[in-house]
Amino acid sequence: MATYSLANERLRALEDIEREIGAILQNAGSERDEQKAERTVILELSKEKTNERLLDRQAAAFTASVQHVEAELSAQIRYLTQVATGQPHEGSSYSSRKDCQMALKRVDYARLKLSDVARTCEQMLEN
Repeated sequence: MATYSLANERLRALEDIEREIGAILQNAGSERDEQKAERTVILELSKEKTNERLLDRQAAAFTASVQHVEAELSAQIRYLTQVATGQPHEGSSYSSRKDCQMALKRVDYARLKLSDVARTCEQMLEN
């Protein structure tokens, strides 16, 4: 059951990121000034004399939002990379299977080396 809640939590985080991206795109060109009249950045830039403070605030808000989305997406990608490379995480048996396979390979290698040592001992005893 914990696996489902973890998966749902991851999906909710992705949905939140998706909503934030939508809000960034929707509000990228608009900002409310002191008189509460909505003005777009494009409209502001088309003027001969632009309000640089307004443009700076809008650019800073946009940059902060994009950085937040980038950080959240990076965290999600890191998680998916861990899951895909077999690092242990809740709800997966891939890592355990991989560990078991590697242990069997080490046992086979140890058998091979022991047989080499036994063969060398027998040869030395014969001489």
